[in-house]
Amino acid sequence: MKYMIMMFGDAATMYETQSAEYIKDMMTFMHGFYDELVQSGELVFAEGLVDSTQAKTVRIQNGLPVATDGPFAETKESLIGFWVVDVENEARAIELTSKVVACIQQPVELRRVGDAPPQE
Repeated sequence: MKYMIMMFGDAATMYETQSAEYIKDMMTFMHGFYDELVQSGELVFAEGLVDSTQAKTVRIQNGLPVATDGPFAETKESLIGFWVVDVENEARAIELTSKVVACIQQPVELRRVGDAPPQE
């Protein structure tokens, strides 16, 4: 079963409000967590994302795609990193997600990756 573990936040705010020790500990955890997932064979893919100020939002305007800077205006937090894991069951996915929550002390979203529809 594949699951996506998603961290939301704002990197700029984190650097302004958290101590250097917190950031160092978090980065140490992230590297160790990645290594754990690789060693267990559960990691499918993982990435951290650049700050949302570098994002583009693409919309259809007058029938044509238009790209604008940034995420939706009403969004204060955005996706900042994720892991896709392939685990035996939901309990294992929750166990892994709980490790991230314990480190960052913030809610983390866990969502099952859906199966593709059958091809005919």
